[in-house]
Amino acid sequence: MSRNTFGSRDQLTVGDVVYDIFRLDQVEGSARLPYSLKVLLENLLRNEDGRLVTAAQVRALATWDPSATAGTSTEIQFTPARVLMQDFTGVPCVVDLVAMRDAMTAVGGDPARINPLIPTDLVIDHSVIADVFGRADAFRINADLEFERNHERYELLRWGQQAFDSFRVVPPDTGICHQVNLEYLARVVFTRDGPQRPVAYPDTVVGTDSHTPMINGLGVLGWGVGGIEAEAAMLGQPMSMLIPHVVGLKLTGELPEGTTATDLVLTVAELLRRTRVVGKFVDFFGPGVASVPLATRATLGNMSPEYGSTVTIFPVDDETLDYLRLTGRPAHQIDLVEAYAKEQGLWHDADRVPDYSQIVELDLSSVEPSLAGPTRPQDRIPLKSAQRAVRGLLAGQTHAEAVRGGLDEASADSFPASDPIAVSARISRDEPPHTGSYDEPKTWPSDPTQILLDGTTASIDHGDVVIAAITSCTNTSNPSVMIGAGLLAKKAVERGLRSKPWVKTTLAPGSRVVTDYYERAGLTPYLDRLGFNLVGYGCTTCIGNSGPLIPEVSAAVAEHDLTVASVLSGNRNFEGRIHAETTMNFLTSPPLVIAYALVGTMHTDLLREPLGQDDDGQDVYLRDIWPTTAEIKAVVDANVEAGMFTAGYADVLTGDVNWRGMAPNDSQTFSWDPASTYVRRPPYFDGMPTEPEPVRDINGARVLVHLGDSVTTDHISPAGAIKADSPAGRYLLEHRVEPKDFNSYGSRRGNHDVMIRGTFANIRLRNKLVPGTEGGYTRLPGGQEQSIFDAAQAYARDDVPLLVLAGSDYGSGSSRDWAAKGTKLLGVKAVLATSFERIHRSNLIGMGVLPLQFQEGQSAEELGLSGEEIYSILGFEDADELPREVTVRVDTDGQIRDLTARVRIDTPAEAAYYRHGGILPYVLRQMLLA
Repeated sequence: MSRNTFGSRDQLTVGDVVYDIFRLDQVEGSARLPYSLKVLLENLLRNEDGRLVTAAQVRALATWDPSATAGTSTEIQFTPARVLMQDFTGVPCVVDLVAMRDAMTAVGGDPARINPLIPTDLVIDHSVIADVFGRADAFRINADLEFERNHERYELLRWGQQAFDSFRVVPPDTGICHQVNLEYLARVVFTRDGPQRPVAYPDTVVGTDSHTPMINGLGVLGWGVGGIEAEAAMLGQPMSMLIPHVVGLKLTGELPEGTTATDLVLTVAELLRRTRVVGKFVDFFGPGVASVPLATRATLGNMSPEYGSTVTIFPVDDETLDYLRLTGRPAHQIDLVEAYAKEQGLWHDADRVPDYSQIVELDLSSVEPSLAGPTRPQDRIPLKSAQRAVRGLLAGQTHAEAVRGGLDEASADSFPASDPIAVSARISRDEPPHTGSYDEPKTWPSDPTQILLDGTTASIDHGDVVIAAITSCTNTSNPSVMIGAGLLAKKAVERGLRSKPWVKTTLAPGSRVVTDYYERAGLTPYLDRLGFNLVGYGCTTCIGNSGPLIPEVSAAVAEHDLTVASVLSGNRNFEGRIHAETTMNFLTSPPLVIAYALVGTMHTDLLREPLGQDDDGQDVYLRDIWPTTAEIKAVVDANVEAGMFTAGYADVLTGDVNWRGMAPNDSQTFSWDPASTYVRRPPYFDGMPTEPEPVRDINGARVLVHLGDSVTTDHISPAGAIKADSPAGRYLLEHRVEPKDFNSYGSRRGNHDVMIRGTFANIRLRNKLVPGTEGGYTRLPGGQEQSIFDAAQAYARDDVPLLVLAGSDYGSGSSRDWAAKGTKLLGVKAVLATSFERIHRSNLIGMGVLPLQFQEGQSAEELGLSGEEIYSILGFEDADELPREVTVRVDTDGQIRDLTARVRIDTPAEAAYYRHGGILPYVLRQMLLA
């Protein structure tokens, strides 16, 4: 119960129900705060206990200084209302909880104490693979293959559903977790039973997927965390955080005709990456907010990780209420949301400007059709420049050179990142006029290859599209872009156009509601005719579950080393993520995905050149089949209604016959199958003493991998297909698993023996210890090139601690806990980097790995570090508290020099986790003492 130091406890009556609330206006200074910080302030007021959450934290937030230097803010303790998980990250969370129950049992405790203390939902959405496509039975076949491959994992989750309290599992082939969250799980205002009456408070959530901020579009504060952080939250541990900087993104104007939510989100991705919002909150405000539909708001929140922000949130307004009505939320809940938001000052006022650390402006009318790529989501390319840009990229130009097309304009990078006006100018600057296509680079490598497809000869070349996928939570939750794609498909078919035969075409909606409104609108037959048959309800292509290319295409790509492309409506296009054989990957809207499937190449200028010819031999242009905003709205209004959502989610936890057919035992502990290659008891608690050992210096460490800038968790964490000749593949073969049954790394996250063999094994990883080589390889001093796993094993046999050297933004991208778990289990004791992405740094600490940061202006390259040296990290011995800086002693063939590095353990809670060897040992020890 709150200590109520500020006298904020009060009542709110909605209908015939009286709720306890904690009034923000009782705290001086609260009115000036941005929306997101008001939500945090209420969280502190309600959870103030004088121990973990104190009155001093409340005052610190109420007196927040928006101009304060980063890193100087106060630590606060945030308690989310609930936890959201997907199955790739959720399975290891459940595995860890099961292992904690085993550890509790081993010391004579009650295993049932290991139980989620706040509501937790897991949605199985990451396991379906688009093996089969372009046929009416694709969904059924892929679903059956998914269950066959993942039966062992699903048995664990099915058991967890009945063994853990406050834990729900949405079965496979139902939807994507973020869309299910948006359409069904989120409440905007949460309630729970209190001592005298129900308590109402803002809905907040942390999720084990970095795209959890999609729910920010609904006014729900939520962000992605590592699985180990989520487990601690599930077990009642508040989350330690520093009061963030908040960037205000002021919206004005309206989107012009012909643009989509995807175009807007790619524009914002470019803008906010240049603004440098990593680790910050972003709040939308201003007169343009009202013109942004809820689904578009969700699209913007979804891609927060691509900007680097923790959250990208919209306030509550009439659009929020309309969406709650559309998705079938109860009338009383909608009334509660409106009354609570207005009472607490959380309702959007277009004329009010809260205090912000920085304000950036975007005129929505400046947005234009766009795509992003070929390897980063923030690398926007105007559609009008796409043909020239792709050819420039193929010719070896940089992204900036390719997009400019050789035009003499000021570099966007010349604008100071701290200048919001300049940043805005970069986005809204008028493009030079164009009359016809750009001149083509003379050196782009054209080398067409002839292939035979269904008895017909076709030609594919560098820059051709081999995957066109309508996929991902980012866009498939948005009826406007999905209906837009369906209408474009209809018009294309009516004009006699067809997808090119070398393109793998897939449709993977985020929920069954999409299928319902496609069917009702009569659009499904047209999508099917173009090969966009339903392949599953899941992330598919966006997370690398693309399935195989068309065999003849795959063979040609491999034989002729073709640089081919995928086009997808997703949020990620990092190297090696989408498909091992697609070097270029472009993000764009669902309608443009279909357009590129029709032309089959990135070499077509979609705005100036025909997509093909109709049955009369007349050219058909994109403008001829592009649906208008009015057309899309008319179809959405006529075919998307609340009954679809209430009916679609009425039996959301039931599952199909495969799911219902499983019969888990009712034991409090899980029966591990020693033969399982999917689920194994992890070693985190093996031999764990009841008291933590003192923190020691790290002596005589060797560098396992030496990496450059922008290394993502996709580079570190195992993902995608498992190759037979890889360490993980050899392990599975040794356990009598045939290559056809390998499945993906993501599906085997519950088996640490597979995952550590795939850590740092990304095919695009560039380890400077083996220059000129890509993939998961390294070299021992004076030794031959070998896999990173084998090298780590060799070091372990000699008790040699390991170190990772890295550049800036280390660990950006998805919040994959295995990027930290695998690092820990390989024997890495510390990571020394130029800078860290927020979530991965936290996850490293959560696994007991020390994050160290070079001094400002320093890097491994600046200091001449090759990675061949011997390293010692000094300053921990006999220290009462963890030091803020340590000495890194570098031994180069007997020549000693000392460097100073920052210890990136930023809060007392993080220090406690590190001292205990990670979050899980800390929580278990706390439970043993309670």
